[in-house]
Amino acid sequence: MQGPETRPSLLVRLRDASQNEAWEEFTEIYEPLVYRLARQNGFQHADAQDLTQEVFAVVGKAIDRFDPSPEKGSFRGWLFRIARNLMINFLTRQKGPRGTGDTGIQQLLNEQPAADDEAATLFEMEYQREIFRWAAQRVRQEFQEETWRAFWMTGVKGESIGDVARILGKTPGAIRIARCRVLARLKEEVTRFEEPKPV
Repeated sequence: MQGPETRPSLLVRLRDASQNEAWEEFTEIYEPLVYRLARQNGFQHADAQDLTQEVFAVVGKAIDRFDPSPEKGSFRGWLFRIARNLMINFLTRQKGPRGTGDTGIQQLLNEQPAADDEAATLFEMEYQREIFRWAAQRVRQEFQEETWRAFWMTGVKGESIGDVARILGKTPGAIRIARCRVLARLKEEVTRFEEPKPV
């Protein structure tokens, strides 16, 4: 299932090269995502970094041509296609498997159909993880240590509310409240990134 889309106002602001704040916000989420996509496709660290920079250079040049209408596809789908095409281009201009760590990766990427559903789903899952990390970094300092631990242990690690209540010396109700408070704040932060706001 596809998550909420990157808010249109951010995409509009990216079209203005002077909008450094918009580009910083954009790269904070998408740079680690593109980097991990390259690493998962066998790129070594330095080559994954180079590819990531190349993807953002192409996005910077092509953002004016991105059509945000739903029938044309999502922004993340567009970004994924750019990254995938640049991976193929990167590998085809290399002499041999240098930088991939796998002699078969070029053939594997070239044999994949353009709309590789499995890779696109992986990209979407990585996006969801990255947006969570980004939101968690932003809101972490707003909570006391015990509140954050109650959320982390139950919401991320999957420990039972009863076990966490015993470990932290709290009631199960207090653990539920702590978890709900953090989740609500995380949702606000994710919504702030993904939902429209006045430009």
